[in-house]
Amino acid sequence: PRHNAGFWYIADLARKLGVYLQPDRAYHGLVARANTAQGPVWLLQPQTYMNLSGKSVSALARFFKINPDEILVVHDELDLLPGQVKLKKGGGHGGHNGLRDIHAQLGTPDYWRLRLGIGHPGVKHEVANYVLRKPPQSEREAIFKCIDLALTATEPMLLGDLNKAVALVHAQPPRPKPPRKDPASAKPG
Repeated sequence: PRHNAGFWYIADLARKLGVYLQPDRAYHGLVARANTAQGPVWLLQPQTYMNLSGKSVSALARFFKINPDEILVVHDELDLLPGQVKLKKGGGHGGHNGLRDIHAQLGTPDYWRLRLGIGHPGVKHEVANYVLRKPPQSEREAIFKCIDLALTATEPMLLGDLNKAVALVHAQPPRPKPPRKDPASAKPG
């Protein structure tokens, strides 16, 4: 379902880093440790209910003394269309119950978020069903393109160059320029 967009990113990142996610009851999820040139990186897919994600994130962060500004939470985002992705630090939870719990458990909103657009069904009471449904092929492809784009920012993120990471994630393909009108050929109207 659309709600798994964050998990899709983590699975692709695990492949990129050459690690496998394994169940770990201490952190209530699937966990992998990647040893990179910049030090260890922990990947986590909480296996709690989504609205209890903070229990999993905070357990790992507390044990390994990981600061909130060293945490990247990857999640589906109703306010962005499929094919859109944003990277930012801090902010509200926008009604996302997983983020709400992570805020509460970490005691701060000052962690990084990678927001993968899934679009909005248009009416609020449809949201629960919408996020739990499988997106059509065209939307899935758009979401996976965003994940590929976001993965290009892995190295600057690991190096702590978050400005470069943000620039890479927010890079949009250049729009085609409209054809130029030659003012000499314009007829007076």
